[in-house]
Amino acid sequence: MKAIVFDFDGLIIDTETVWYEAYKEALGFYHADLPLEEFAKCIGTHDTVLFDYFKSQLGEDTDCDEIESRASEIVDVKLRTVNARDGVKEYLEEAHRSGLKIGLATSSSRAWVTRLLNELRLIDYFEAIVTKDDVEKVKPAPDLYAKAVEKLRVQPSEALAFEDSLNGLNAAVAAGLKCVVVPNPVTEALAFEKHELKMASMGEKTLDEVIKTINTQTVR
Repeated sequence: MKAIVFDFDGLIIDTETVWYEAYKEALGFYHADLPLEEFAKCIGTHDTVLFDYFKSQLGEDTDCDEIESRASEIVDVKLRTVNARDGVKEYLEEAHRSGLKIGLATSSSRAWVTRLLNELRLIDYFEAIVTKDDVEKVKPAPDLYAKAVEKLRVQPSEALAFEDSLNGLNAAVAAGLKCVVVPNPVTEALAFEKHELKMASMGEKTLDEVIKTINTQTVR
């Protein structure tokens, strides 16, 4: 293994739970609800599916941008005390010490990602950051991961992806990467398949242990 490629939202920071709670609160203003299974459909990809749900509940003329604006204000408050998920910094440090290249592939915007990575003081670990601003199609299309490994100058088979969502897993596998799934409370019930390993958090195993486990499975 020569490189690792991280997803961002829900994996490095559990923004998915924060956004879910924020959208539920924002929809409450319109006397509507947002079931988890509906929100889960948009995790790791664009907001079109979520906006279609809003319109199905509130009418075709619903101002989805207004709902998103309300949710964004709630998210900004919730993220004032931002923390990385368990084991994230340790993985980045271990990868750096081991000489592994480190990339990031996310369906979010560059402005969103760089802002939070700077707040977490993690941005300098990443040699390549690929966002929705860099590709035509976001996850579950493979474009983000394909561009990330290209920037890292490694083959897809030489890189290991870390994902929390089904859309992200499908994108990584479609690009030819092996993938480790680390769900968060919003995504833990999704029907993950074709992953190499699934963990509740990166605190369960060291990065070296993860890579050795995958190498052993590959040999078998």
